Amino acid sequence: MKQQSGSAFALTLLLAVGAVVVAGGAFADEKEKKGKVGMAAAAKVTIDQAINTASEKVAGKVIEAELEHKHNKLVWEVEVVTAENKVMEVHIDADTGNVIDVEEEKAKPKKAHKHE
Repeated sequence: MKQQSGSAFALTLLLAVGAVVVAGGAFADEKEKKGKVGMAAAAKVTIDQAINTASEKVAGKVIEAELEHKHNKLVWEVEVVTAENKVMEVHIDADTGNVIDVEEEKAKPKKAHKHE
């Protein structure tokens, strides 16, 4: 009988820990959402304007546009795939609409996977 109550306690403990992890994830999602809402409110330049500006600067197909903090300011980072199959990032000041710079996207390091 003691083994059953020990199992029940372990299950209850696992469920409680799981609830805390889920709640922590929900808090992080809410914080990220508020950050995005705040950045959108601060941007004077719309995503459409940023995409048009990037398209004028770099010929190709726009594949992504997002607000980020770079160059010590809020910028639109617009990614464009060129005819040479390069991914170029056009950084546009979200306040003025001016192009800050254009650079080739850097390869992102792959995450190491642990083998069990």
